[in-house]
This record gives sequence, structure tokens and C-alpha cells, in this order.
Amino acid sequence: MSELIAILHGLLEGMGYLLAAAMCLVGLFLSCLSLSGTWLVVGATVLAAFVSGAGFPGFGTVLFFIYLAVLVEVAENVAGFWGVKRRGGSGWAGLAALGGGLIGALVGSLIPVPVVGTLLGMLAGSFGLVYLVELRRLRAHDAAAYIAFGAVLARMFVVLLKVLMTLAMSIWLFVGIAVR
Repeated sequence: MSELIAILHGLLEGMGYLLAAAMCLVGLFLSCLSLSGTWLVVGATVLAAFVSGAGFPGFGTVLFFIYLAVLVEVAENVAGFWGVKRRGGSGWAGLAALGGGLIGALVGSLIPVPVVGTLLGMLAGSFGLVYLVELRRLRAHDAAAYIAFGAVLARMFVVLLKVLMTLAMSIWLFVGIAVR
């Protein structure tokens, strides 16, 4: 009977780790779309902590991953405004970068190429809406395009940051599990 319990325990533990790995992969995919995949890795870490019991990952790892996910969210919110402001854009253009990116990502997701359509839509939406806001304010095409390109650069930086952070957290989690 104890052998059966040990087998079931091992099976459930393995299934928990497989689910955590799947969550990390989905998180990485979401990060490529400029969505918050880091939070799925936090959830995978909580699941892995529950499955592992007293081993790795512990409460400290979960808290550290939450801290990293919050930093990524702060960077995302600051980056759009920073990219626009650094190039002389208005506060409205900063908001336009966020809204245009969201609308563009939704429209781009209709393109039948996964990830690429959404990413291109997000970049085009950010550029387009910032360009329109700044063109109306400045009445100069070149200046509006210069500021809008700053929004695109900031968006690309945020996507890269999210992907790298999600990947790093996932690797840290699974290397830690394998080493323990």
C-alpha cells in the first residue's frame, strides 16, 4: 500500500511540474505579445513550491519573482511615456502609445501569423496613434514621425524586457528544481 501511495505521489508531483512548465511556456508566448507572462511564471513558481513541499522553490523565490514581475510592469508603464517624452512628445501622446498599442495588438491578432501579427499590430498602432496626436499638436509630419518612432522603440524595448525576464525566471525555476 505504501508503494502505491509513493507512486501516486510521484505521479502527482510530475504532473505538477509539467503544468508549471506549461505555464512558463504560455508565459513566454504572452511576453512575446507584450502581455504579462511574468505573472504566469510567478503562478508556476507557486505551484512548484506547493508540489515540492519544503524544497526549492520556497517562499523567498516566490516573493523575489513577484518583485521582478512588478518591476517589469513598472518598466512597461514608464517606457511608453519615456519613449515619447524623450523625443519631445506630449503626455497625450504617451497615452496614445499605450492605447494605440492595445488597439493595434487586437487588430494585428486577426493576421493569421501567430505572435508576428499581434506584435506588428501593436507597433503600428502605437506609431499611428502617437503620430496622429503629435501631428495635430505640432502640425509637422517629420516631428510627429520622430516622436512616434520613439513610442515604437519603447514598445520594442518592453517586449524584449518581458521576454528576457520571463525566460530568465523560467530557467531559474527549472534549474533550481533540477538541482534540488
